[in-house]
Amino acid sequence: MRSAPDNLTQTIRQVVEPMGYELVGIELLSRQKMGVLLRIYIDSSKGITLDDCSAVSHQVSGLLDVEDPIEENYDLEGSSPGLDRPLFDKEHFDRFKGKKARIIMRIKLGGRRRYEGMLVGVEGDDVTLDVEGEKFNLPLDQIESARLIPEF
Repeated sequence: MRSAPDNLTQTIRQVVEPMGYELVGIELLSRQKMGVLLRIYIDSSKGITLDDCSAVSHQVSGLLDVEDPIEENYDLEGSSPGLDRPLFDKEHFDRFKGKKARIIMRIKLGGRRRYEGMLVGVEGDDVTLDVEGEKFNLPLDQIESARLIPEF
């Protein structure tokens, strides 16, 4: 997944969790000629507001100014996970068993990169996805991105 390095995640976790938020995940996205985008996904049982995102961004920005873990220029963005919540780790895939998800692999598996189906769970280091009755075991370390599909 397009998550940030573990050391950056741990640094940011030190700020986010004491503020009372769940650190859902972090994306570090390279943008041509525009530097890097550091997107921090936060959540709480009460939901996330713009003020929450702003408060977390402000606190994280101060820490990153001191620690300086990102060499190139970057923009910092605080975000709620939204209805199409990103899934970053084993616990997320297990937590949302029975929900529909869209998974994009880094490389083709079984002749395809894109999968949409029902999350069955995690077996070892694989995510099991039921796509119209056919089960696929997708290696976690080969997932480029994964998001829930909102159901209305």
